[in-house]
Amino acid sequence: MTTSYFLQGQRGYFDCGATSFPKPAQVAGEISRYLNQIGGPYGRSFYSRALEVSGIVEETRSLLADLLGVSGSEKIIFCHNATHAVNIVLKGLDLPGKDVWISPLEHNAVSRPLRRLKREKKVSVRILPAAPDGRIQVERLNGLFSEKTALIVVNHQSNVNGVVQPIREIKATAGNIPILVDAAQSLGHLPVKAAGWGLDFVAFTGHKGLLGPTGTGGLYLARGLSPLIEGGTGSRSESSAMPDFLPDKFEAGTPNIAGIFGLRAALLHRPAPAHTREDFVDLLDGCKKLDGLKVHAAYSEGHQGELFSITSSRFDPSTLGMRLYEDFGIETRLGLHCAPLAHHHIGTFPQGTVRISPSIYHVKEDFEMLLHYLSKLSNSG
Repeated sequence: MTTSYFLQGQRGYFDCGATSFPKPAQVAGEISRYLNQIGGPYGRSFYSRALEVSGIVEETRSLLADLLGVSGSEKIIFCHNATHAVNIVLKGLDLPGKDVWISPLEHNAVSRPLRRLKREKKVSVRILPAAPDGRIQVERLNGLFSEKTALIVVNHQSNVNGVVQPIREIKATAGNIPILVDAAQSLGHLPVKAAGWGLDFVAFTGHKGLLGPTGTGGLYLARGLSPLIEGGTGSRSESSAMPDFLPDKFEAGTPNIAGIFGLRAALLHRPAPAHTREDFVDLLDGCKKLDGLKVHAAYSEGHQGELFSITSSRFDPSTLGMRLYEDFGIETRLGLHCAPLAHHHIGTFPQGTVRISPSIYHVKEDFEMLLHYLSKLSNSG
């Protein structure tokens, strides 16, 4: 039987929707190897250590392209995180006076830059039709868009209730209208076929489902944009203009080389899941059966990612979360999860929820333990 990492001295960490923990051991090892043994810049010098660094950065780019089903790794742009990638798209398109349609489950990474564009650029932000759990109703999209529609933005998997959106069907209905997919919560957990689904932009992060370090992420782009920032690239240094080719056009400044070393290690040394899909579904179903506990998740199990939220009739979310931690060492995320739009839609605003987002390393016994603790709290005063 796989050994639970609870038994290896780790806490009851159920907050992988914020950042994954633990990571493969090779992640820290490769970061240390770069910092302590290799050093050197990316794309800017000719000596052996610089060439080694550049080779590893480009290998990581190719691994990400393969993961996304993309030919041409130059279409993968390294970013600090998914938020950075989203901002590149929203501020790099010609959106003034246009309509942008978004799902009702979007994160503030989308909502906040759109709020500014609405105020400063007269961008109209519209909400796609969806079921009460937030899943887009594709059958209602026909005839919805107009010549003013410049972009559709969809969070592939909600960071609040785990709803997985029908991305391929949405893009098929949208046709030539560009679509930006926020894959921060899904990449590494779910298939994301950027080219196969005809996606225009995919924003992702390295520190969640990919099990890499924080400060890493990227953007897949299949359409032209204006760069968000400009500066040195190590290429076309004779020109004061940014290079017009990928990926240099969007990668001003020295990237997070140490982080990219760690991300490559995570991609190359991903562990097999220590629990099954059935184990997770049993946890979800067990929570639904507890008195006084409400589960906020997809209506259909087939549309559910491995993340969900709970609320209690006995405790507010802050009290429930703190009791889980103080009484049993269970670490969760409380409140609004940087996604007030989603909480408005599912009816949990302004109090929010307690989010349960397990690790790939959790085993069945960990889920049974969590369910036992939730049962104890549900039956307490």
